[in-house]
Amino acid sequence: MSGTTRQRLTVAVAAAAIALGGASACSDGDSKEKGSDTATDNGNGNVASATTPNNAPVNDLDAQYRQIVRDVLPSVVQITTASGLGSGVVYDDQGNIVTNAHVVGQATTFEVTLPNVSKPITAKLVASFAPDDLAVIRLDAPPSDLKPARFGDSSKLEVGQIIMAMGNPLGLDSSVTEGIVSAVGRTVSEPQTDGSPGATISSAIQTSAAINPGNSGGALVDLGGQVIGIPTLAATDPETGNSAAPGIGFAIPSNTVKSITDQIIKEGRVVSSGKAALGVTVRTVSGPNGQATGVGVASVQDGGAAGAAGIQSGDVITAIDGQAVPDVGTLSEVLAAKQPGDRVEVDLLRTGDRGRATVEVILGELKS
Repeated sequence: MSGTTRQRLTVAVAAAAIALGGASACSDGDSKEKGSDTATDNGNGNVASATTPNNAPVNDLDAQYRQIVRDVLPSVVQITTASGLGSGVVYDDQGNIVTNAHVVGQATTFEVTLPNVSKPITAKLVASFAPDDLAVIRLDAPPSDLKPARFGDSSKLEVGQIIMAMGNPLGLDSSVTEGIVSAVGRTVSEPQTDGSPGATISSAIQTSAAINPGNSGGALVDLGGQVIGIPTLAATDPETGNSAAPGIGFAIPSNTVKSITDQIIKEGRVVSSGKAALGVTVRTVSGPNGQATGVGVASVQDGGAAGAAGIQSGDVITAIDGQAVPDVGTLSEVLAAKQPGDRVEVDLLRTGDRGRATVEVILGELKS
């Protein structure tokens, strides 16, 4: 956390099996001499003039960027809690706003500032779903001119696609950055903090658009003006916390956002997350040398997958399908790659000095 802003700044990238560094602002590194005029063939036989300080014509992409900002930015809000601030996106005309669970934290009441409106509007929490780092809050008195964002289909995203990030980084309201889709289908794990147990996000969008503290919960937008993701964290060096990889940020894909948000609005909770679950609460267990050696089962959910397989409180999970799980983060990443209903083999150190065992578990589904 920086100042009064909330933002996840540490990430482990499980899909790539690498540790990544922090995001920073992008610069094209290209400057034009004042008054210069250039023209380029854009490949379809039309000549596009570059922007100049002397009010020369702008190219089509420049005009498209500005139109997208005009269309989408009124749907991106600033959310203030007692402990920090973040961003949110207007989801519908009923005053529902989607944001990150870590922006909400433990708060249940909020002040929401709309673009170009000086007086904040109060809002209340509808529900939060930490496993996907998503939450919905609702304005107490939605204005009549509230503008919901349009959400696109994130499954159609392609690497190299131009996108824009909109939010309130470092408290600078209505800020816009630009980049590309760097990768899709990443699995990223967020750190645990007060009020947020951390999340493992599967199918995350990696982007080069700058993601900074306060951008959390904002909008990642394509050139069609559709929200295709919710920015959630930037990468930092997990050992030092220093920015070590500029231009690496992550967003929750819009298809996940729509599914979770629709359930929260309709049901008040998440009834079908699509995320596999063991049905246990866990903690990391360390060996005599202080190194993590497994995941201890603190409690077993009644009727859950682990209980049905005979896993008990006090057992230590050491591997799933032969993959070592030395800590809670690794366990979350392994489960993120599974589906509800999958059969997995779980290696255990049994409680009460009962030795080692391997049990078959039919995975359940994570719910609110």
